[in-house]
Amino acid sequence: MTANPFAWPFRWQMLFGALASLALVAYAYFWVQQRMLLMPCPLCVFQRIAFCGMALVGLVAAAHDPKGATGRRGYGLLAFVVAMVGAAIAARHVWIQSLPPDLAPSCNSLGLEYMVGVMPLADVVREVLTGSGECAKVDWTWLGLAMPAWTLVCFVALGLGALVAGFRARR
Repeated sequence: MTANPFAWPFRWQMLFGALASLALVAYAYFWVQQRMLLMPCPLCVFQRIAFCGMALVGLVAAAHDPKGATGRRGYGLLAFVVAMVGAAIAARHVWIQSLPPDLAPSCNSLGLEYMVGVMPLADVVREVLTGSGECAKVDWTWLGLAMPAWTLVCFVALGLGALVAGFRARR
């Protein structure tokens, strides 16, 4: 009989999701940013924050390892919601990259660090989600998809995995 990967205990499933999220952030930072010298645009930074949020939820859920269905479902839903926020940011990024050059947003001369320092957080989020010319640029592809498309796939996969972990019937 073949082992069913969905039969993993809740703790291991959530730990796997957390480690996968951290591995994606580590790849983006250590390989893409430091080795390939591709600096993240503001939308990329927000996607990294969402992956860190997923990792945090997964680590807390694994450490807590609730025995009741309510606790597991709560952690599964929370991780799913964080994943869907990340997926929405990634989808916005994919959409901006798909625009013709004449319709793409113009480059924002304000850096994210500057905006965070001088603007209210709600204005920073609105400005970043509006997108800028640097977000429309495609610097990296794999199998024909740019990085935001891959992060969208990862957010959806990790979010669905969290739902499975939280709602799977346990013996």
